[in-house]
Formats: sequence, structure tokens, C-alpha cells
Amino acid sequence: MRLLTFSTLFPNAAQPNHGVFVENRLRHLVATGEAQASVLAPVPYFPSRAPVFGAWSRYASVPRQETRHGLAVHHPRFVVIPKAGMTLAPALLYRGSLNAARRLHAREKFDLIDAHYLYPDGVAAVWLGAALGLPVCITARGSDVTQLPDFAGPRRMIEAAVAAADGLIAVSDALRERLLTLGADPARTVTLRNGIDTGMFHPVDRATARAALGLDGPTLISVGGLIARKRHHLTIEALRYLPDFSLLIVGEGPERERLQAQIDASGLARRARLLGPQPHGELSRFYGAADAMVLASSREGWANVLLESMACGTPVVASNIPGNPEVVQTPEAGRIVAANTAEGIADAVRALFAAPPDQVAQNRLIQDRLIQDRLATRAYAERFGWTETSQGQLALFRRILAARQR
Repeated sequence: MRLLTFSTLFPNAAQPNHGVFVENRLRHLVATGEAQASVLAPVPYFPSRAPVFGAWSRYASVPRQETRHGLAVHHPRFVVIPKAGMTLAPALLYRGSLNAARRLHAREKFDLIDAHYLYPDGVAAVWLGAALGLPVCITARGSDVTQLPDFAGPRRMIEAAVAAADGLIAVSDALRERLLTLGADPARTVTLRNGIDTGMFHPVDRATARAALGLDGPTLISVGGLIARKRHHLTIEALRYLPDFSLLIVGEGPERERLQAQIDASGLARRARLLGPQPHGELSRFYGAADAMVLASSREGWANVLLESMACGTPVVASNIPGNPEVVQTPEAGRIVAANTAEGIADAVRALFAAPPDQVAQNRLIQDRLIQDRLATRAYAERFGWTETSQGQLALFRRILAARQR
């Protein structure tokens, strides 16, 4: 089958980590040999590459077309109206994508539109499907289900897209339940979690990784955009209750200055460091250098960073929010915090270090237990490969195409 994958969440030459989870799932689907795909990944129009415009200037640097991992990726432009344009976003995205979608479909004759993120992408995808005469499957990934429906205008359009879509995918059971509350047909709505590439994410030589980062004691790591919902400030605050620990934060975003100010004001400059963004393919050495990964987010769909860390042998401490308990199911994986506070994070870290994941029955020193043997954490992550997810996609797409033929 031939797919047109449609999403504004997709990496590009100027933003190599943007939406990498969509690219990873598509790569593994195409690797089955049972599907081919071209990608339509629109980017906001911006006229200048001048650095003075900050993140907006990156959009001007995105090529109109590129090839990533053998996939042809097209980047048409669409108009964005900051802050005031939430209800206009689907229409603007649709108008900016329609001509490119028509040209690609005329040339490649797609069977189905594989869309990601319900709003505005999924709404625009349903309209594109109607214009091209193609069925549409939408994957819900997080705040498109947990937050955006709180706004009246977007909710109406989301509910209409959910009703019109030929198939719906949620990356966790918690998100599937949310989709059902938005009117999704249970028979057309499936849970297909994200997987983990255990070739990309793997244990590294810890001594070398730690030396490169100048680490000499128990270390926590947080990986994710420096945005409010990731709640990095709670992890930083947790260091007050963990005097022997240091913290590395990998990521970039608008909260950087505020987080750095918090670190400085708290006297934690020697124990907490903001490392900025890092290439996705190099994250193993950061995960591997740490003793535990902390995810304090207020909401997630399916947090890929948890499995990435586990695949590197590093257990996790994750906030108690929908989705995370589906990832962290056993002591080998790590801990879910009892309370989503700085104290709760610190308590979970202490519990994890008191009973490391694959040494629960042994009474060895903390560093011996966490440094010498992290094989059980890695083995847990290996259960979450991509094969089941790819086969689930193919099965759903085939049902959609069969129904459309009938």
C-alpha cells in the first residue's frame, strides 16, 4: 500500500529532533516491506533566516524537499497567526498543503492518508482526504486529546475529525479512553504504543561516558524540551532533598532562562547543568552516564524518553500521569512517583536507589548495584520493539481499505 504521511511533527534539516517519534514509527513500518510512504510535513511560512528572529528563522531554512532515511519528505509552507489564530489553524494548514497533496497524489496514487496529531493536523488531514478521495487514519499523541479539547472551537473540529476519520490510533490506553469520550467509534480506535530502537539506544561504557561529562557521584538526567509541561523545575527543586545527587537536563526551549535562574538562585550551579539540545542518535551516552532518568511531566501520550533510557540500562522515575504507568510496569523499569511534587520525586529516587531494579534481593552498596548490573532494565525495554506496532498499523490500514472498497 502507498501512504501519504501528513504531519507538522516531522524532523527536517533545520530541526532534526522535531517530531522524531513520527519519523521513527514510519521508518519501521516501511521497513516491513509491506508499505511505501511519502511525507507531507508542512512548516510555517517565515520570510527571513536572520538569527535575530530566533526560532522563527529556522522555518525559512527548511528545504522544500529532502530525503530522510530513504523517505521523500516535502515541506510546503502555510500561514501561522501566533496566539490569535488557534481556530484558524486547521484551515490555514489545509490551504497551505492542498496543492502539494494534489500534485503528489496525481504522481504517486496514494491509498491512504496517515496523519499524526489531532489538531490542527488531523482536522486538515480529514479535509485533504475529502478533497483527494482518500481514507484517513489519525494518530493521537498527547495534548491533542488531553488539552486542546478544553477549547470550544478546537473541540468542535476535533470531534468532527474523530467522527469522519476512517481509523484512529492512540499511543496509550489512556489516550484511547480520551478519544472515546470525544465520540470515537471503539471499533475503529486502537492502541498502538510507540516502540524503541534498541540498536540506536543501547548501554555504553559508563566510565567513559561519565568522564566525558565530568561526573563523579550519583547522577540524574532529564531529557525533553524546556517547556512548562515538562516541569523540569520540580526535578531541579528535588535536588534540595537529594544532597548527594547531581542533575543533567538535555533539551532546549523557552523555559531555559527561567530554569537557569532557578538553578543559580538555589545555589545548585555545581550540581545542576543545562546541556542544551543533543542529536537524537547520541543520547545513549547521556542516558548511559546517568544513574536514573527523571520525567516530571504534567501530561504525556507515550513518553519515548522513558524507553530510551531503559534501553540504555538506566531506570526511570516518572510522574504519576495517564500513560506513564503503562510504560513503567515493573521494578526493573523504575518507579512511578506517589506525588507529583519535588518531594515525591526525591522519595521515588531514594526508593529506586535503595532497591535497584535488578538487584532487589541483594544487599550490595548503592553504586555497585546501579553501576555494575543494569541488564534487567535493558531487558525490560527490549520487550517494546516496533514489530507489534508495525503489524498493528498494517492490519488497521488493511481494514480501512477493505471497508472503503465495500
